[in-house]
Amino acid sequence: MDALKTIAQSSMKETAPEVKIGDTVKVHVKITEGDKSRIQIFEGTVIAKKHGGISETFTVRRVAHGVGIERVFPVHSPAVEKVELVRSGRVRRAKLYYLRDRVGKAAKVKEAIR
Repeated sequence: MDALKTIAQSSMKETAPEVKIGDTVKVHVKITEGDKSRIQIFEGTVIAKKHGGISETFTVRRVAHGVGIERVFPVHSPAVEKVELVRSGRVRRAKLYYLRDRVGKAAKVKEAIR
């Protein structure tokens, strides 16, 4: 079991992004198409964080053209270049799945004063 932990520790990023639930973030993702690669930015609200350690993930939700889009990003993935904090949110829940049912201004998260 210690061998698995050492392998997991070696593949973890040194600086994992500090994202909290309710924050609006820009996730810079490396997209590889054939022999070319580019950076794609996905901006939205963090609605969930799951697991821990090497398998930690966070879910980002946004609404584009009236359709809700959610993407799950592994924190320690080499495809995630960086995570920018746009604004920090003030929430009282660990999972914001209730935002899926909300439309318009009701789907907004209040901004935290930090």
